Parts: sequence; C-alpha cells; structure tokens
Amino acid sequence: MKLAVRMVLAGCISWGSGMANGQVGITAPVESTPAPAQTPAATSASAVVPPVSMTVERAKQIAGMEAKLADWPGLERYQADNAALAPVTAAGEQRVVFYGDSITDAWGRLPNTGEFFPGKPYVNRGISGQTTPQMVVRFRQDVIDLHPAAVLILAGTNDVAGNTGPMTPQMTEDNFRSMIDLAKANGIRVIVASILPAADYPWKPGLAPSPKIRALNDWLKRYCVNHSVTYLDYYSAMVGADGGMKLGISFDGVHPNAQGYAIMTPLAQAAIDKTLGE
Repeated sequence: MKLAVRMVLAGCISWGSGMANGQVGITAPVESTPAPAQTPAATSASAVVPPVSMTVERAKQIAGMEAKLADWPGLERYQADNAALAPVTAAGEQRVVFYGDSITDAWGRLPNTGEFFPGKPYVNRGISGQTTPQMVVRFRQDVIDLHPAAVLILAGTNDVAGNTGPMTPQMTEDNFRSMIDLAKANGIRVIVASILPAADYPWKPGLAPSPKIRALNDWLKRYCVNHSVTYLDYYSAMVGADGGMKLGISFDGVHPNAQGYAIMTPLAQAAIDKTLGE
C-alpha cells in the first residue's frame, strides 16, 4: 500500500504552493504535446537530473501526505496535551473546548492573533486545515473525554474549500448534526459559531465561496434555533460589502488577525455566558 501511494504521489500529483496554515492544494496532471527530440548536447546531466532543491521539496511533500494518510483525523495532535490536562476538580469550574480548524488553532498561538481568553478554563482544540468529517472522528478524544461544560464549534470553511475532497452542503450539515448529537448525549452544552466570511481562498482560488458560506450559515442558525443550541454569529460583525472579510481584520481574507479576533472574543464570551447560565 505504501509503495503504491509513493508511486502515485511521485508520478501523478502536482502540488500547489503558497498554501495557508499547512493547507495543501492538489491539481491533476495536465496532458501536453510531446517535446521535440533533443540533440545530444541538450541531453546533458543537468538537463535530465532535477535540481536538488526540487527533489528535497518533493520528498517533503510526499512525507507530509503519507503522514496525513497515516493519521487522517489528526488524533495524534493533542494526545499528549489531553493526557496532561488536569481534571476538572475546582468547584464551579466550567471548562469550554474551542473546537475547530486553523481559525481556532491560531487563536493566541501565532503572532498578531491576540490572546486566547487569559485566566479562563478554556481549551483550544483546533487543527489547521481540518474539515467537519475529520472533526467528527476526533470529537470523542478531543472534546468528550475532556469533560467540558460546553463546546464551541467553529468549522465549515474548509468543507467549502474542499480540503479533503468535494463536499455537498448536506455532508457538512450531517457532520454538524453528528457533533451536536454526540455532545448532547454526553451532557455537554453546545455553541455553534457561524462560518467566517470569505470572498476567495488563497490556497484554492476561484471557488466563489461567499454564497455557499451564507447558505450554510442560514442553515446553521435555523438548526440551532430548532434544537436548543446557541448560535454564535461572528459572520454579521465581520462581513464586508463583497461577502468577504472586512478590510483590516484578516491576514489573507480567511484567517483573522488580532483585530479580527478582537471582534470575535466578546461575541464568544457572551455566547458562553448565555449557554452556561441557562
């Protein structure tokens, strides 16, 4: 299996560059007309052997893809952190797990992303690039087993981008249903955040995500109202006239900077207060 994967990766896949936060784009090989026959002088070693830098880069890409295949849902990422996390013992302590993709993962961890709720018993369990099917798989390990009072789920933009393959809105909706059901079945209160606005994805341009994000947010809001789940509306406070992020609150139109997180922080805290106070 691994040999076959290496052969496919080495010979049949062209990797996109400049991906944001570890996200990877894959493009299919393009057929081209055969190159004209070369003279002996043109078939020198330098013309046949790829540059060392290209070989090293390809090896890194293959290794990264093999690691992804070996742990598709990212279960290893937080195993040690989860084991080291102190149990909830303090009287009245209400742990909240922030669960999501790179937008959660980066919060307070990367430069110019502000602070992540200092002094609060909040736990960050975001993984860059993840889609909702990956999050469903690791939900028990990274949410339920941490015994939080509530979980705040922020996900969906990578579904629209197709990070783990093409997805329909129905697939994304089903995965939100599954995570909500799992939380409720284990006595965990649920907050579902709107998908943040995006006019385009730098790692996969041309998908026109704005109307797809609006439609998913409309569904999320209705579902939350009908199933006694708190809906956290980041979108309305962050969307610009073009359906993307407002100017000045994002690094790349998708990932918030410190100014963007400064908008999100009080909204998240208000949703937590409301949910835990009910």
